[in-house]
Amino acid sequence: MTGTATRAAPVELLRHLRRARDHIDGHYVTALELDQLARVAGISKFHFARSRVERAQDLLRAANLTVTEICLLVGFASLGSFSARFRQVVGEGPTAYRNRWAARGGPHVPGCYLFMRGVLDPSGTTGPLAGKADRAI
Repeated sequence: MTGTATRAAPVELLRHLRRARDHIDGHYVTALELDQLARVAGISKFHFARSRVERAQDLLRAANLTVTEICLLVGFASLGSFSARFRQVVGEGPTAYRNRWAARGGPHVPGCYLFMRGVLDPSGTTGPLAGKADRAI
């Protein structure tokens, strides 16, 4: 894959993801577990984790955000768990991944611009997720 294009989800998967998103929107006040969201959506919990890593890959290639900001934006609670999962899925750590893409000379979009345009929810970088971690980029 080249450039910074995001991956489109298959149409049949969108239905499942919408169910999960509706559940998140309806229960934003309570803590949600990955197992619970997977049951509501009718898909494997591992799909959610892989989707978050894929979103992080897109942000690492395109956005001028710290690894910690990206970690929180894609829904991980700690940098350690994010880095371990990223390494498991991608085969290298998030910083090494970013450095490899940066060496190719790809442009980065300033994080402040992404927040200003509403592409990213800044509340995800300062505390508990606001239930909006699935915003399309």
